[in-house]
Amino acid sequence: MAEKPLQDRTEKATSRRRERAREEGNVARSQDLNSVTVLFAGVIALRFLMPQLASKITGFIRYVYGNFTAVSITPGSLQVQSLAVVQYFIPILALILLIIMFSGLGINIVQTGFILSAKALTPKLEKLNPLEGVKQLFSLRSVVELIKGVLKMVIVGIYGFVIIKKHLVEFLVLSNTTIAGIVTFIAGVMFEIFVKIGFLMIILGIADYFYQRWNYEKNLKMTKQEVKDEMKEQENPEIKGRIKSAQRQLARRRMMAAVPTATVVVTNPTHIAVALKYEFKNKTDAPEVVAKGQRKVAERIKEIARENGVPVIENKPLARTLFESLEIGMQIPAVFYQAVAEILAQVYKMKRGLDSAGAQV
Repeated sequence: MAEKPLQDRTEKATSRRRERAREEGNVARSQDLNSVTVLFAGVIALRFLMPQLASKITGFIRYVYGNFTAVSITPGSLQVQSLAVVQYFIPILALILLIIMFSGLGINIVQTGFILSAKALTPKLEKLNPLEGVKQLFSLRSVVELIKGVLKMVIVGIYGFVIIKKHLVEFLVLSNTTIAGIVTFIAGVMFEIFVKIGFLMIILGIADYFYQRWNYEKNLKMTKQEVKDEMKEQENPEIKGRIKSAQRQLARRRMMAAVPTATVVVTNPTHIAVALKYEFKNKTDAPEVVAKGQRKVAERIKEIARENGVPVIENKPLARTLFESLEIGMQIPAVFYQAVAEILAQVYKMKRGLDSAGAQV
């Protein structure tokens, strides 16, 4: 479905929309901040590990020059020597790479939290659409990226030139310095360049992060209709449960309120109770179920019936059949007329007996 124009999306994103965006790998993240953090971490690692690295390099160069004539160069020995060089440098290089890797992972977690999305790795065909590519060229994002690129080039150019010019004389006398001194000097100059440029790049990266968050929130906005539709689809399950519970309680109260109006209550006798209402004067309608229940509900129906003088008659098969076949408000079908008529006849006799007893008194 096509996205609505940005001017139509005026509402803040709902929590569900944000969840879907995260599931798709769509989060606010500054790639510039990631890059400069990794670069800065690498420079800091090199700065503090440079003495050990310089010692390794010096030792390697001395070994090569000291054993140049003694080493036999063959395909087999070349492979062995290459493996030895890798094993020689790998501890210090592995430590530097680990620092860089964890700094990259850390800055991503700081920006977005821990997120693992397979959808983000799925190729999207719309990205291959030439028209979409042309639109991106003239978008606000492209303008911002161009400005950032120019700023970074200017910063690197100016600071690099200033620092190298500052150390130009020292560069010219490096031929009189030892190998360790050359490595240490170059590392120091590089460190100075990267630190000064890095601090400015970090500031740019932080500014870019806030811009990305603003742009992310803007693109995530919804129309009023989308908010309404999503609220309908994603109602809180807890609220739904409370509403259903309230509806059940209301229906039960209404059912219990109808028990005093019943003509008879047919029981199982202990597990089931079905309250039937029949107007003797209006014999055109069939008896109607006004209440029914099991266990505690059945006990409560019988209790209310007795309190209000409604006859309670035991008929196990009829009670169970009515309970399983009919809902509240339904009239009994013709197949039950005979059985129910017998029950109503008992009720009628009981009422006549009570009326006669009352007359005699």
